[in-house]
Amino acid sequence: MKERMDQSSSRIYVERTLAIIKPDAIHESEKIEDVILKSEFTILQKRKLQLTPEQCSDFYADQYGKFFFPSLTAFMSSGPIIALTLARNNAIAHWKSIIGPVNSTKAKETHPECLRARYGTSDLKNALHGSESFHAAEREIKFMFPNSVIEPFPSRERIEEYLSRYVNPTLLRGLTELCKHKPHNPCPLFIAVNITFTMLFVWLADWLVKNNPNKPQICDVEEAE
Repeated sequence: MKERMDQSSSRIYVERTLAIIKPDAIHESEKIEDVILKSEFTILQKRKLQLTPEQCSDFYADQYGKFFFPSLTAFMSSGPIIALTLARNNAIAHWKSIIGPVNSTKAKETHPECLRARYGTSDLKNALHGSESFHAAEREIKFMFPNSVIEPFPSRERIEEYLSRYVNPTLLRGLTELCKHKPHNPCPLFIAVNITFTMLFVWLADWLVKNNPNKPQICDVEEAE
């Protein structure tokens, strides 16, 4: 999911990764999120939840059979976590570099500034999770955010085409109707300016809602005799 251009469709891909603030670091979530934003990530999705041991087993299915698996699932289901979908150029590698080595004890010696060194306490309780690869990120994001759709952003040309074809004509009709309607403002002139602008925006917003071209049209249908 790296940021790249698909020449056949001129669509831009922005790499995404899944970050998890684990139970042992949940109380430091504000500081961690501040680091995330200062590292030029965009937080696309965020949710606080508590997984069951069974859900943890499913999430860490690739670790099944390893000696630490029971301890891992028990720890990850021991309290609430915060899952975040992060996006930026080279998101997977950059997030992994910020959180540091898996073993927090060793990280304190080799990467003392990384997040696991600052907030983790052991190999198991290492504060944070980061996706290992593109395919892992895709699977993990889907796991934590089942309704998410990982699709490329449309190109500038396609956006302009969509606005020209679907948005601008409706907006132009609405502005024309606004000029014809001229909502009346009963307030005195010295306080009328700001209120008038508010009334105009509210009127236009109501008109756009009522005249949304994508809104299904309900028609009366005569029943057959």
